[in-house]
Amino acid sequence: MLMLSLVRTLAVLIPWMLHLTTWALARSFNMPEPVVHDTGAFVFAQVQTIENRVGKALCPMRHLRRLLAWLR
Repeated sequence: MLMLSLVRTLAVLIPWMLHLTTWALARSFNMPEPVVHDTGAFVFAQVQTIENRVGKALCPMRHLRRLLAWLR
């Protein structure tokens, strides 16, 4: 019963805290909330793309295959 109460409380508090954070950030930048939200989503997508590219470039198995192909 206690666990269910905690889960319900978190289910209510997490969206409320995200909204409060977005609102505070929008107020500090003097921007509308939807613009702040969309900009955050865009930045996240760009960072994720860059991390995926760097991860592929630094993959040790890929380097091993390239080295073996170069040595043949």
